[in-house]
Amino acid sequence: MTTNLDALLTALYVHLDDHVLPSREQPRKRGPKRLLTDPELVCVAIAQVLLRHDSERHWMRAAPARIGHLFPRLPGQSEYNRHLRDLAPALFTAAMWLARAVPTWWERLRLMDGTPLRCGASRTTVNRSMLGEIAGYGRDVSHHAFYWGAKLMLITTTEGAVCAFSLAHPKELDERAQALHLLHVQACAPGPAPIVCDKGFAGAKIEADAAELGYLLIRPIREDEPEPDVKVFPSWLRQRVEAVIWTLKNQLGLERHAARTTEGLWARTCQRICALNAAIWHNWLIGAPVKRSLIAYDH
Repeated sequence: MTTNLDALLTALYVHLDDHVLPSREQPRKRGPKRLLTDPELVCVAIAQVLLRHDSERHWMRAAPARIGHLFPRLPGQSEYNRHLRDLAPALFTAAMWLARAVPTWWERLRLMDGTPLRCGASRTTVNRSMLGEIAGYGRDVSHHAFYWGAKLMLITTTEGAVCAFSLAHPKELDERAQALHLLHVQACAPGPAPIVCDKGFAGAKIEADAAELGYLLIRPIREDEPEPDVKVFPSWLRQRVEAVIWTLKNQLGLERHAARTTEGLWARTCQRICALNAAIWHNWLIGAPVKRSLIAYDH
């Protein structure tokens, strides 16, 4: 199997159609019949992200020339945009299946971190946006800045495959509460697992609640805490989850999501994470040396 986008999309479509999203009759709605099934639409959405087309309008103009030989029936821009919003459950299912299909899923160690997902930069956007259900004012501690948007929480394997993720309002759920909620509702490991995180997850309550769920939080020692006899923290692992966040935001365009509704933000987040997991899964499939590399799929 070759290392290129066509090979990834072909292998992914076969697995999705056979094992994850079997073709089924779509419920009849008003308007023309859908041109693409769920597995086909997931592949087209992943190709959009890997080829770095942030705008659906631009993507629908470029798609026939780039992937038209694989998908000769492509919808128009408005139909694609509408169906992509309804595809979030399928994208989420595909992303979680891909995370469980890589060998490192069976490794117990996990990485966890949260990052702001900015949704607007002006007061007019805040007043008119339809993102009020999930977006609010929060503080980006890493960059010492305030923002208006949502908080994305990620739990990944050591190589970068996203095992669990969630979006939350930064005021309604702080980082610790969002992390605990994510550990409650999504299984991020096949069993009890240590999770490497940062100082923001310090606290006796969150550590005790995580321990009840079978997770041991490993974090740096804060300045106001007594130092243990042996102070060892895997700082290089913290850099890995930061690199995963950078890949999602910059290479895969999550920082430029341009979503205007809650449904659109969730769908575009699932789309980016599914694309990342698909690339890692295919790199494992072909034996690529760097599992999180996207170079073979972005042209």
